[in-house]
Amino acid sequence: MIEDNHSVKEFILTGFTDHPDMKMLLFMAFFAIYLITMVGNLGNIGLVALIVMERRLHTPMYIFLCNLALMDSCCSCAITPKMLENFFSKDRLISLYECMGQFYFLCLAETADCFLLAAMAYDRYVAICHPLQYHSMMSKKLCIWMTTGAYIGGNLHSVIQVFFLLRLTFCGSHKINHFFCDILPLYRLSCIDPYINELMVLIFSGSVQVFTITIVLISYLCILFTIFKMKSKEGRGKALSTCASHFLSVSIFYGSLLFMYIRPSTIKEGDKDIPVAIFYTVVIPILNPFIYSLRNKEVINVIKRIVKKRNSHHIHKLVSSSSGIN
Repeated sequence: MIEDNHSVKEFILTGFTDHPDMKMLLFMAFFAIYLITMVGNLGNIGLVALIVMERRLHTPMYIFLCNLALMDSCCSCAITPKMLENFFSKDRLISLYECMGQFYFLCLAETADCFLLAAMAYDRYVAICHPLQYHSMMSKKLCIWMTTGAYIGGNLHSVIQVFFLLRLTFCGSHKINHFFCDILPLYRLSCIDPYINELMVLIFSGSVQVFTITIVLISYLCILFTIFKMKSKEGRGKALSTCASHFLSVSIFYGSLLFMYIRPSTIKEGDKDIPVAIFYTVVIPILNPFIYSLRNKEVINVIKRIVKKRNSHHIHKLVSSSSGIN
């Protein structure tokens, strides 16, 4: 690696090097998680394919789910392949621009997820609290605008953060104590004061999280208030089960992001980076397809119908081929 006293153009990712004896175990675990995540989100019977193929799932809730699955896959593709490669790489190098690209796609995915989760919370609020006005209050046009807004917001936030990252000068140590190029470990390697960058994180990341968390909390408070007023126990249980899985995913996602980027003394406390980052880069992308599909009766019924149709088609072909032989 070529390095001078003025600027570092390559970094070494040192995450997970503290336990070389566990290298193979960690590789197998993260590789399995990556495969499950990608198959769950983008496979033949995955969430995206299912929603695209099935017309009855072309509703706002499932459109948001489809895009959430795409962003989870984007996050996994940005982080996991390089992490898996580094388990067996001798130098564990990543270039400055590769580093910026990795962070760009991570920031895009996480920011878009924030907006999509807020949109999903609002959709559940309208469905449960105003069921008769659902189609007027949650039209497909509004759904498309909200989804487009999530991508625009994600791209703008990513471009701003990468722009301010590129103004920093990295010299001296080139070792990033992480398994991917996150913004905070890079600040610790900067030769100049990253105060402006920290301010940008607080302003933009803080604004995105406060805005979307407020929508989520208000939506769920209204939902809970409506649920507790229901006289039917069956209806109450159905409404609670519909929202419980969504709220679980939202709590883990926002909790890890807030702890990572908005807590006091975030820049100095590097020892907590890896454990917390695993939640929003690895755990959440694998949880979402299972939380939103396997707990959803409508999705399960669609899967059963597709499997049944394929089985009957296969049996028909076997019968036809055997009849031809006879």
